[in-house]
Amino acid sequence: MQQETQPIYVVGDVHGQLKRLEKLLEEVHLIDHKHHWCGGQSTLWFMGDFVDRGPDGIAVVDLVMRLQKEATAAGGMVASVLGNHEMLLLAAYRFGRRSTGLGSNFISRWKMNGGNRKDLASLTQTHLEWLAQLPPMAFVEDHLLLHADATFYIKYGRTIDEVNATFSKLLHRSDALAWEELLEEFARRGAFYHALEGEDIARRFLNIFGGRRIIHGHTPISAVLGEQPKKVTAPWVYANGLCVNVDGGIFLGGPGFVHRLSPVA
Repeated sequence: MQQETQPIYVVGDVHGQLKRLEKLLEEVHLIDHKHHWCGGQSTLWFMGDFVDRGPDGIAVVDLVMRLQKEATAAGGMVASVLGNHEMLLLAAYRFGRRSTGLGSNFISRWKMNGGNRKDLASLTQTHLEWLAQLPPMAFVEDHLLLHADATFYIKYGRTIDEVNATFSKLLHRSDALAWEELLEEFARRGAFYHALEGEDIARRFLNIFGGRRIIHGHTPISAVLGEQPKKVTAPWVYANGLCVNVDGGIFLGGPGFVHRLSPVA
């Protein structure tokens, strides 16, 4: 008998909205009313950006770290790719008011991007180590998961393993210029939804890293489509089905959603 495939779920940018995240995970029966894992052998992936813009970024990280342990014990899995706001927070902690000359200092950049003082003050060594080990890319059931709808990842390697290794080295070094350059790269977005070239760019990107569909966050769906955030209740599939945006814009007032990955036809 063919073994039944366990479900895989994806959650976009949370940005400190702890209560909203808890509600969403309860609704799909991944956590119970006491906020403990009840998803069994299910897999849950986050697309990064746990922190900034909202009130409870570190509490969100604490929840995800705990669920990761609970899911593993139950035969399931909880994981995340690295978002630019994790990098912004780590850079603010590591470099403070230091400037490389390319732009504003790291603390100012973080604040301008919605940095929450409570997040920075609540960081522990455990948080720092966990955030720094998040991979920028992952391959899940023929889906390529990454935070940003951008192609700069190619500059850091030509395979998922190469990109992840390059990021890991950077995150464990204090090369302020390299951090600054990567944060500048993360400011890019929208590479795959250009009316004429987006599909081709997405296809070439997938040809390099593998997979048949890109799953990303980073850019709120409402901002792309010109809709009110509260009306965004599902992913936006575009580029002739090659890309799926799962950023529901929770910090903008959107209800958010949990997306269940389906096999790529």
